[in-house]
Amino acid sequence: MSAKILDGKQIAKDYRQGLKEQVESLQEKGYTPKLSVILVGNDGASLSYVKSKKKAAEKIGIISEIVHLDEDTSENEVLNELERLNKDDSVSGILVQVPLPEQVNEQKVLEAIDPAKDVDGFHPANIGKLYIDEQTFVPCTPLGVMELLDHADIDLEGKNAVVIGRSHIVGQPVSKLLLQKNATVTILHSRTKDMHSHLKDADVIVSAVGQPGLVTKEDVKEGAVVIDVGNTPDDNGKLKGDVAYEEVKEIAGAITPVPGGVGPMTITMVLNNTLLAEKMRRGIK
Repeated sequence: MSAKILDGKQIAKDYRQGLKEQVESLQEKGYTPKLSVILVGNDGASLSYVKSKKKAAEKIGIISEIVHLDEDTSENEVLNELERLNKDDSVSGILVQVPLPEQVNEQKVLEAIDPAKDVDGFHPANIGKLYIDEQTFVPCTPLGVMELLDHADIDLEGKNAVVIGRSHIVGQPVSKLLLQKNATVTILHSRTKDMHSHLKDADVIVSAVGQPGLVTKEDVKEGAVVIDVGNTPDDNGKLKGDVAYEEVKEIAGAITPVPGGVGPMTITMVLNNTLLAEKMRRGIK
């Protein structure tokens, strides 16, 4: 048995085509979504990621700008820039690239974004809406995970889903989304005892801890769906997932590669949320 490979690149490409058509429909009504990304400093990985978002946005007709601030920019200067973007009616969505320099408080900055423009879905108001099942901006990586599962026609109802990691960025929100699909969800973390026994009983595994090779074939039951959110660079800069891919793909029912799995879907969901932000503020369903 060999797993079905969930090709995030191809799925993202197909999804973006649908977004492009929706953007064109909005433009016919006189509206064009705009994404503004604040980048503080010159971190190479962050700069590359931000440029990828800009290129992907412009390819489907979304206007995109990078507000690039110096490494020594003060917290107040970042907050002032955010306030300007909050008030700018041409801006549909705002995203602040993390990590931020040490002089800038990340949580304070994220909370300063207008919740109606928070396309990353990290503002407490949007997290709260997610947990009471109201329409909101869902964090992009968890939303991308769910789109991958949906695209593969994986029925989650009544299934045992195990999430490794309890971060506010991936682990906790993806657990909530799995619950919304009526899966039975277990969250594993650094204090969990006998992680193997939980994994071995899982129909679906989502790993998001950044620990290469954490999940091996001994942890996975035959036919399980394995979603690898890990993306840790090795000494040569090559990305490694949390899952021992080559061995696990021989017994899993479906699996995501790293790179080329969840990553492309994360950027795609940024575009999705930007489009959603524009529709919501224009009262378009």
